[in-house]
Amino acid sequence: MTDWAGFRPCTCIAVDVAGYGGNNDRRQSEIQHELPRLLSRAASAAGLDRTRWRVQPQGDGQVALVPQDEGEPRLVDDYIRHLVVELRKYNQQRTGAYRMRMRAALHHGPVELADHGFAGRAVVATCRLLEADQLYQVLARRPDADLALMLSDDIFGTTVGAGHTTFVQEEFDSVLVRKKEYEHPAWLWVPGGAGRQRPDQEAAPAAQLGTSADNGGDLRQTVVTHLYQPDARGSVFGFGSAHG
Repeated sequence: MTDWAGFRPCTCIAVDVAGYGGNNDRRQSEIQHELPRLLSRAASAAGLDRTRWRVQPQGDGQVALVPQDEGEPRLVDDYIRHLVVELRKYNQQRTGAYRMRMRAALHHGPVELADHGFAGRAVVATCRLLEADQLYQVLARRPDADLALMLSDDIFGTTVGAGHTTFVQEEFDSVLVRKKEYEHPAWLWVPGGAGRQRPDQEAAPAAQLGTSADNGGDLRQTVVTHLYQPDARGSVFGFGSAHG
């Protein structure tokens, strides 16, 4: 992205590594080394040209301005899904503080390149979404989750709500974000289930196996298959036999 004068429409994405401040110096240095590489791999896998993005590093995170001709649905859908994959691969051989878990937020609007960073309410809104209490809370409730995502109501409506992604609305929680001067509805997503899911339900598979009091203790397996798009991503599969 070349320099520009005045305000231009952009998609804003902010990310932050959870629990960064609790790490020692060596681990903080490692996170700052690995984070941009992980983000670049996700963008490349999604077919996005990250060299055109304007990036403002923030130590354990960053704010990026993405040209709108990159396509918001691809950013919301493919980039986020590949980011989850990259985090999962990174964390496979790591435990505890050595895992990298991330918060992410997206919004859009006019932004200006200013002398000390990015100027515009769209950037402020994106940062407030990233600071939302709900993102911290869901990562605390879901220790298995590598990423928690917050979409502004605007960007949710033009991508997920309009049917331009492999996500479906039911995968998101509608929340109200209140942070400093910011108070707006938004949409929360975590891999593997909606954020409102109770901790004791989080490990439950899509196809529930259980014993019913009205069937004499007969264990029945249920087959559940929901295909929302031609692409299988975003679908829920259950496997089993209707006859046990």
